[in-house]
Amino acid sequence: MTNFKGALIGCGFFAVNQMHAWNDVEGAEIVAICDRDPERLDIVGEQFGIERRYADAEALFSDGGFDFVDIATTVQGHRPLVELSARHRVAAICQKPFAKTLSDAKAMVKACRDAGVPLMVHENFRWQTPIQAVRKALDDNAIGTPFWGRFSFRSGYDVFSGQPYLAEQDRFIIEDLGIHTLDIARYILGDVRTITARTRRVNPKIKGEDVATMLLDHEDGATSIVDVSYATKLSSEPFPETLIELDGTGGSLRLRQGYQLEVTNALGSRNVDVSPQLLSWASRPWHNIQESVYAIQQHWVAQLRRGAEHSTSGSDNLKTFALVEAAYDSAARHQAVDIGVMLR
Repeated sequence: MTNFKGALIGCGFFAVNQMHAWNDVEGAEIVAICDRDPERLDIVGEQFGIERRYADAEALFSDGGFDFVDIATTVQGHRPLVELSARHRVAAICQKPFAKTLSDAKAMVKACRDAGVPLMVHENFRWQTPIQAVRKALDDNAIGTPFWGRFSFRSGYDVFSGQPYLAEQDRFIIEDLGIHTLDIARYILGDVRTITARTRRVNPKIKGEDVATMLLDHEDGATSIVDVSYATKLSSEPFPETLIELDGTGGSLRLRQGYQLEVTNALGSRNVDVSPQLLSWASRPWHNIQESVYAIQQHWVAQLRRGAEHSTSGSDNLKTFALVEAAYDSAARHQAVDIGVMLR
């Protein structure tokens, strides 16, 4: 089968992982790259052997010669680039956070829908091997119907050394990390009716919040807690693991540190190692996230081939993005927020 040809826009911190993953993905190849920084453009171009290099996205699209675009810029560029892609009838992957505002995100989804082109948000956490293992356990009815859950990402890892701009953001942990954890909660327990959130800034050297605790009421009746922190000092650093606890009508499930999955039901308890694969270009402890980048990009190609909607399509991600916006609203007003109202 003919490979889908892609172009990458944005050659920054995380895009290198995407380029490595594209080299491993079956059925796709990156044929052009674009970045306003000539140094970054040349570094990525030389590292991955990409000859077509552009400093301007308009010029990239004008020349064409690709089937999809992978937008890996900062959030400020997402809406204009997605809409540019829609005007050129080119399928688009967009890095998270999807947009600056929910109204922007809705406009981006509409632009691609009206143009008849696929739009997927690069929300890779649900594609991590341990998260997929939890989803499969539920699909296999290992614990019956879940009625309570906890999705926890607590760490003291210094994320600011590699991404110093995070310390300057007015909104930090929910927008940068909580968005992933909220998406996992939706993926595992279904869509959410209401959310109640509390936030705190512990690190005095940053502008935004570095701790958040959120209570979710899911549409199917389950209740879950999503808690995220970059101010938690532990004897064993769990970064970048998401830990999960689920109680169901027929048993319980625990995804513990070290990628250990424990399932308890009428048959007893069993423990399974659900560690991610260490890809040839990956490095610990990032390998969990790096493997999920490959997994979501392979999913992108498979669904393009089938002409089917993607798991983290733009329409689906609106529901996760609404949770982020609602969490900030709830924390500011100290009350629960109805998600359905935000999505209208």
